[in-house]
Amino acid sequence: MHPAFSVIFLTTLIGAGQGLFLALFTAQSYASVGFVTIENPHQFYAYGSVIVLVLLAGGLLASFFHLGHPERAWRSAAQWRTSWLSREVIVLPGFMFIVFIYAAMHYFNWDPMILVTQEPLQGQLSLYVGIIGTLISFALFVCTAMIYACIKFLQEWHSPLTVINYILLGTASGFTLATAYSTFMAPNLVTLFGTWATIITLTALISRVASLIRNSRIKYKSTLQTAIGVRHATIEQKSMGAMGGSYNTREYFHNAKMSVFKSMKWIFLTLVFLVPVILLTTGIQQENTEALISAFIIQYLGLLAERWFFFAQANHPQNLYYQTV
Repeated sequence: MHPAFSVIFLTTLIGAGQGLFLALFTAQSYASVGFVTIENPHQFYAYGSVIVLVLLAGGLLASFFHLGHPERAWRSAAQWRTSWLSREVIVLPGFMFIVFIYAAMHYFNWDPMILVTQEPLQGQLSLYVGIIGTLISFALFVCTAMIYACIKFLQEWHSPLTVINYILLGTASGFTLATAYSTFMAPNLVTLFGTWATIITLTALISRVASLIRNSRIKYKSTLQTAIGVRHATIEQKSMGAMGGSYNTREYFHNAKMSVFKSMKWIFLTLVFLVPVILLTTGIQQENTEALISAFIIQYLGLLAERWFFFAQANHPQNLYYQTV
């Protein structure tokens, strides 16, 4: 498939935003039972939520560049009963609304106690808003991933690993960003976020490598023989049937050199997993802010490469008709 940069930025930006929100709520959950203490907690959660909203808004803006008629974008929600894309279109603004409420409650320091309990367990209203946001965040991960995982004839995507990878990669980038963010707002949380970021990143590595191994062993259901209804053992295509390119050759194939395609795999494996883990470990041990910031930047750049490879690796069956270009 042809990797559309609008979709690449959409999925990576909202994934990082979702992961950052999960990190913020993780910190609040730890604080609510006395595991950690946070100076100026409302300021920490409010400003962090603003970053989440910026990332989500950036992803939403990027998605409009993928639309032929942006003015008709509202119609994309009409098929919510059967379309994962429609569900994503509904869930994303809903998630943004919950994050906005969460941010506003902390910014204005309006967080009433609705559950009276003994210390250290707390029962603030924002905790329950955070729980709702967490559930919607995971729902958004599933909706985004299922847009691709539900397509049966794209065998590289049609796997539970697609959903797992979207969740793990987005969460990993969010926790890595939270580690960098906490160096300025809550230094005592750096180790907490950095440890979780490392664990999730390594887990994502296992899952992503598993998907690479799976995809390398796929036995395609469609062949040249089934495509044209000829059972001859040897079929060779001499021409694509047209003198120039077409929509089919532009949109259903990445059109990159195989050397670029193959190298992209090693680029994203290095940038998404290896380098960030090293920088996170170094940054935590040496209290190096630059290393922690670099860990997120490099990991995000790696995610752009990973998402490019994800789309480019999908082999559309129609390419059987256009093997000679």
